[in-house]
Amino acid sequence: MKILLLNGTIVGSKTRTLLDEIDHYIKELPTSHQTKIVDLENYQLQFVDGRPVEEYNDDMQSLIKEVEEADAYVIATPIFQGSIPGTLKNVFDAVSPLAMRYKPVSIVANGGTLQHHLVVENQLKPILNYFRCMVTPNYVYTHTNHFSTQGELIDEDVRSRLKEMTRVFNQYMQMSREIEPDK
Repeated sequence: MKILLLNGTIVGSKTRTLLDEIDHYIKELPTSHQTKIVDLENYQLQFVDGRPVEEYNDDMQSLIKEVEEADAYVIATPIFQGSIPGTLKNVFDAVSPLAMRYKPVSIVANGGTLQHHLVVENQLKPILNYFRCMVTPNYVYTHTNHFSTQGELIDEDVRSRLKEMTRVFNQYMQMSREIEPDK
């Protein structure tokens, strides 16, 4: 399966650190998967305003294609001002809802307060439910204290939860293979 590890921000390094850790765990799974980490900071993003995909710049077209052609996703997002970043929402606005239907998704998020985990429940999950994604129930929320001052993951409990999330994500990928596509 083609797994897209989407870093939903253009600033900071903690979400990328989490994706690197998950990528490592995916490579340890019994079944081989093709992974790609997509950092939004590497794209010249345009504001999605409803025009046809072919009217966006090459970077946006490439990003949309990568998201739509993936078989499964791990979405990493920081929490800014009690919300997901506009860059991540912009990506969701660009993608066809049919493209993500019945595809597995796991979520990792990082925030400055312990209460910001509710953003995953109240904002991100409803968006993914609109797309009819198969969202794993065990997302991982991290806090600034789980990282060193250099941005390295230092919390063993978080590593354990990421590994468990990856295990469940693998089960969801297996289930998604059995779902017949819409005709």
